[in-house]
Amino acid sequence: MIKENSNKIGIIGTGFYVPEKILTNFDLEKKLNTTDEWIKTRTGIEERRIADEKEAASDLAAKAGAKALKDADINPKEIDLLIIATHFPDHYFPSTACITQHKLGLENAVCFDLSAACSGSIYSLFVAESIMKNSNYNTAMIIGTEIFSRTVDWKDRNTCVLFGDGAGAIIIKKGQKGKNIISFDFGSDGSGSDLLKIPAGGSRLPATKKTIKQRQHYIKMEGRKVYKFATKRMVESVIKALNKVDLTRKDIDLLIPHQANLRILKAVAKKLHLPIKKIMINLEKYGNTSAASIPIALDEAITQGKIKKGDIVVLTAFGAGLTWGAIVICW
Repeated sequence: MIKENSNKIGIIGTGFYVPEKILTNFDLEKKLNTTDEWIKTRTGIEERRIADEKEAASDLAAKAGAKALKDADINPKEIDLLIIATHFPDHYFPSTACITQHKLGLENAVCFDLSAACSGSIYSLFVAESIMKNSNYNTAMIIGTEIFSRTVDWKDRNTCVLFGDGAGAIIIKKGQKGKNIISFDFGSDGSGSDLLKIPAGGSRLPATKKTIKQRQHYIKMEGRKVYKFATKRMVESVIKALNKVDLTRKDIDLLIPHQANLRILKAVAKKLHLPIKKIMINLEKYGNTSAASIPIALDEAITQGKIKKGDIVVLTAFGAGLTWGAIVICW
């Protein structure tokens, strides 16, 4: 039997924004030694969105947040807490959350950024809910926002074809019947921190002529090892989160995974013995938008009528760090 969240914190609104510019696989054929078929076969991605040069992470976040506020039908002043998950903030400081707060008029919100790579949105959702349980905060907004196009190496076909820009937002509130988080599982393993990273630009390797010449400010990834890690950890995390509330993989009505690569999603579905129709997949349109991918996919799943009252919805992700996690929601 499902144990209800004693504080009944539930999702009341979602929204997302992706830039207007579309970069297709055919566009990439003109720039790289690749083909549409090669990209689709290995990733499942057909196109991705690219931010305008004047757009920063907070711009995307604010547009997604505004849609979530409209969906929730609440006043911006009701937001007590804003957490933004991003790899690519507007600046090292101030936080992108504070900048976004001002743009959205969330004048009563406590704000901070959270860095957990592609797992960032579900980490943020867990952190927000935990804070609300232990405080007088009633309403929180979580936004994943990413502009990967500024940090992918457009000469590296193994990585640049994967990523896209976008932002997704989720609003949660106390006193809600339904759409409640009922369980979770999270983990990290820093021994794998070299598998997926941007080597230069931080305190370890500040920007120099040498780091720029060596292209150390772009994403570097060991794809095979990341694949093995992702398929193993996401499956384990989903099962652990379900077990905590006496549920099994058979109880999943919809799995919303981080939209990284179609091969990964199919492998996860196979290991969980889930039919592909129970997996939310939209990466063919947006590519890997990192921390934004789950909020974007959740909003589309709701809009498309893929979730109904009483459904067991599971969110799961993995990311650089290495990080991973799963959240179980009783809709």
